[in-house]
Amino acid sequence: MSNPATSNAAPVALIPTAHDLTRLNTLGLVSQSGAFVTLSDPAQLPALSALARQADSLLVLGGGSNVVLPRRVPGLVAQVAFKGVRLLEARPDAWLVEAAGGENWHRFVETCVDNGWDGLENLALIPGSVGAAPVQNIGAYGVEFDARFHSLTAWDVPSGRLVEMQADDCRFAYRDSAFKHDAPGRWVIVSVRFALPRPWHPVLGYPDLQRHARLAQGSPAARDIFNAVCEIRRAKLPDPAVTGNAGSFFKNPIVTAGVRDSLAERFPGLVSYAQSDGGYKLAAGWLIDQCGWKGRTLGAAGVHDRQALVLVNRGGATATDIMGLAQAIQQAVADRYGVRLEPEPVVV
Repeated sequence: MSNPATSNAAPVALIPTAHDLTRLNTLGLVSQSGAFVTLSDPAQLPALSALARQADSLLVLGGGSNVVLPRRVPGLVAQVAFKGVRLLEARPDAWLVEAAGGENWHRFVETCVDNGWDGLENLALIPGSVGAAPVQNIGAYGVEFDARFHSLTAWDVPSGRLVEMQADDCRFAYRDSAFKHDAPGRWVIVSVRFALPRPWHPVLGYPDLQRHARLAQGSPAARDIFNAVCEIRRAKLPDPAVTGNAGSFFKNPIVTAGVRDSLAERFPGLVSYAQSDGGYKLAAGWLIDQCGWKGRTLGAAGVHDRQALVLVNRGGATATDIMGLAQAIQQAVADRYGVRLEPEPVVV
């Protein structure tokens, strides 16, 4: 397998061109860029820094799965397309695996399962790129990205240098990281390294996995969990290639035990999960569903009929349509439960 995102070549020039971004965001929002470049070789990074210094702004795009784009994106847009996956080390306690930032996340997870580098199977079928995963600190079905993270290499665009970052540098939190709080366009994630546990143990605590027939008998392999997660996600969530969406649009809100207890007294069916710090995570999808939004449409934007957390493009929706719907949902949940929902995607 190739060496991720490394190059000994001389610096490569970048020439921005106008580009249609409609197919580069999974919501399928019609969007245009007047200055777009593709990063396929790390040797292009110095040129990117030079261009960024001349531009009003820089938007770094991965798989486009966690972003809401306007009709016209100002400034410079750079899509990360670095490729490569390799096993760095087989340690007694972990497989140390590296992937380039432009690799498709799901295909990378499947590559790991194929090679016996187990530990990411619960994160199968999450849309987006490897480089976007630490930005969002993705998680699903009982596994969080930061639990498998080792380190990463990122390009600091303003200073024009490569930086090695550990977990503490990334400041991971629930669906959050330092990359979401630093200046937009500061970082290009070149490659990410994972420490996948040896010996491996299946993570099956999530209710959907416990109920799945494929996993109910015996001791499942990582491939069994991978396949089960894919089946569950396909049954619940729309395919972005068919129906434009950005996956889960809202974070599950975290509240104090007091707030949770008060809500549970008023709303006996409240879905919540205890957290290690004594707080509780509320199920945003349940809150939205109880407010009557599942399956509803507002203009060209709608709420998916099987998963209230997912906002969809019914056809021809704009960022204004999507955010108008999101704000209406936020207001309904706040009015009924006194809880503010926070969107997951980056709104440009």
